[in-house]
Amino acid sequence: MQNAAHQVWFLVFDQFQLLDVSGPLQVFATANDELRLAGRAPVYETGVYGLSGGAVRSSSGVDLVARALPQRLARGVQTVVVPGGPGVFMPAAAGRAAHDTPVAHALAQWLRRASPRIERLASVCTGAFVLAHTGVLDGAGAVTHWAACDHLASGFPAIAVQPDAIYFRHGRVWTSAGVTAGIDMALGMVEADLGRDIVMAVAKKLVVFYKRPGGQSQFSSALLEQTAGDERITRLHAWIAEHLRSDLSVARMADQVGMSLRTFARFYTAHTGTTPAHAVERIRLEKACRLIEEHRHSNKAIAVQCGFNSEEVMRRMFMRHLNVSPKGYRERFAAAD
Repeated sequence: MQNAAHQVWFLVFDQFQLLDVSGPLQVFATANDELRLAGRAPVYETGVYGLSGGAVRSSSGVDLVARALPQRLARGVQTVVVPGGPGVFMPAAAGRAAHDTPVAHALAQWLRRASPRIERLASVCTGAFVLAHTGVLDGAGAVTHWAACDHLASGFPAIAVQPDAIYFRHGRVWTSAGVTAGIDMALGMVEADLGRDIVMAVAKKLVVFYKRPGGQSQFSSALLEQTAGDERITRLHAWIAEHLRSDLSVARMADQVGMSLRTFARFYTAHTGTTPAHAVERIRLEKACRLIEEHRHSNKAIAVQCGFNSEEVMRRMFMRHLNVSPKGYRERFAAAD
């Protein structure tokens, strides 16, 4: 891209997530700063837009002043970013199922009309639900916040949800994981537009990773879904967590719930979507993560306590499920001494 104006529009709504907007916006603004320092003209022109103009309240209570979206785009827009937040997606709470909102449908309706004139369409966090309603994600890969990935997958089966991705690109459509992942995605866009030298300078200026190591699952404190909808599985999970150093074969788990081996295997998979053996791996991994975060145990002691055959087996398990080593996880999340 050679010094042509590149419009970047952020679509806001009542109860949007402020950092979903301010983080990526700052990436584009800093890219302009770095272009000036390099003796080049800035290229990004950012704007905040809403279904109606005026002050729009974020979920943190801070207002942004938005321009009103035009009913019809008279000219093309290079990049449009949809943030997440409770205004478009409400997570599950006591007595309430997770659901998207009428605002998500209204924004999707505008985007469907405007889509042919938008070169690059993106979402941050649960903004993916807005894109999902437009249909642009059908047959494509996409990601949202780790806590909403299952809901996106079940509500929109035509989307290939990528639950561990920090951000995911499918042609002109980009989606990112929770909140700060919008910064990672914006850095990826700047690299695609302006090249590695500029994006490296931006990352250094903002004191962030140019490419963040690991996937978003390393940030989930609950690696295994515990609400399988059957009390027998809930009790089994609790029993497994108390016996991580014991024999946790499928046969022993079947005995624990009073079923035959074949019946138990079918029962467990039907209720959880995974195998009993895989569940044991994830519960062991969950325990290991918590012990690392406490920072009171060596990796070798943690491997023993969690029932891994060796420290190397634990390392391989971290890499397989979290795409980060125990050492890397400790550096990110362990409590200070």
